Amino acid sequence: MAVEITVPQLGESVIEAVVSKWNKKEGEAAKVDEPLVVLETDKVTVDVPSPVAGRLTQIARKEGEKVKVGDVLGSITPGPVSAAAEAQPSAPPKPAPTATATPAVSPPPAAPVAPVPAAGPAPPRLRDVSSSDGRGALVSPVARRVLEGHSLDASRVRGSGAGGRILKDDVLQVLEGGAGTTSKPEEIEPPPPRTEGEREERVKMTPLRRRVAERLLAAQSNAAILTTFNEIDMSAVMALRKSYQEKFVEKYGVKLGLMSFFVRASIDALHAFPQVNAEIDGDEVVFKYYYDIGVAVSGSRGLVVPVLREADRLSMAEIEKQVADLANKARTDRLTLEDLKGGTFTITNGGIFGSMLSTPILNPPQSAILGMHNIVERPVARGGEVVIRPVMYVALSYDHRLIDGREAVQFLVRIKECIEDPERLLLGV
Repeated sequence: MAVEITVPQLGESVIEAVVSKWNKKEGEAAKVDEPLVVLETDKVTVDVPSPVAGRLTQIARKEGEKVKVGDVLGSITPGPVSAAAEAQPSAPPKPAPTATATPAVSPPPAAPVAPVPAAGPAPPRLRDVSSSDGRGALVSPVARRVLEGHSLDASRVRGSGAGGRILKDDVLQVLEGGAGTTSKPEEIEPPPPRTEGEREERVKMTPLRRRVAERLLAAQSNAAILTTFNEIDMSAVMALRKSYQEKFVEKYGVKLGLMSFFVRASIDALHAFPQVNAEIDGDEVVFKYYYDIGVAVSGSRGLVVPVLREADRLSMAEIEKQVADLANKARTDRLTLEDLKGGTFTITNGGIFGSMLSTPILNPPQSAILGMHNIVERPVARGGEVVIRPVMYVALSYDHRLIDGREAVQFLVRIKECIEDPERLLLGV
């Protein structure tokens, strides 16, 4: 008798999910506890295991369909699974409808195949035009702008760059009436009209993206968000990391990054300014004397904020290990609801993507968020002289209903002092 595969409990306050992908097709064998189907909620992805060993006889809910706790996803008929079936990997699952807008690409052939010439001449493109000798040529960005500004056809210019690349001087030479033009090109056919739907594509938002959008909008609507900025000389931290990196890796098996310094500095500042670690609940302020620090990381499905529990009790090495583990779980869709629950203060690092400055949005119901950015060598004044230092701009966005500007500025100054004098983090002074 077939056994039903149902949607399990998804966690506190989570009652709906979307069928992301089936790992098995109808008729394929599955071992007990082998993941059969992946469900995606507004917080995490959940693997639904096979309740018994047997063959998948029915898929009741297709990929992309919404389901609720207790719904029947399909059924599996119990039975022995042959060793060959266990050893044989299942066919790769079909991608979820909303996972990507790009169709799958077949693997390249083992040997290069000569392209078949088109029936007619291809429409000209500034990055792929034909020179007088019939070979493809590229156009540099500057040359392209000059061509477009003077409505000049790229096929009339002979490129002098590598591989016939058209440079700015080649275009200017033609405009001035000098050498550089090619022979008169053949009449070019206009490009074919675009097919319907080629210019746009509609894709449903994933539950996670929809939830993020709702929370960000709510944060903007329900809080008086203000941002203050400061700059930090990273010389001392970078020198400290350089001096102890090898020993740190050898002893703890993880690199000494920047996040552990900023987590410890934030905790020091939260001790000094407890309202930054508080939240508003109706007409009351809830002060929190524990420090669960959320660290924003980029996962496979977007930005998520897993939490470092009791971060004030963690060593630098423990912080680095937990951050690395949470980031890896985010990239591989292994974060649990427990990893994401709660948090009293959040740190986000846009610098890993090259951001120089930003105004981070609060992570409700928290009252503040710290934004880190990239480190750039900048001229600064030290002792009456201009010197070059590695500088990071930092930002603190906060809820002005609870935190005044004075406390916000002093909070950021406290972080600056801790990072510029990292010994105080280690000595606790």
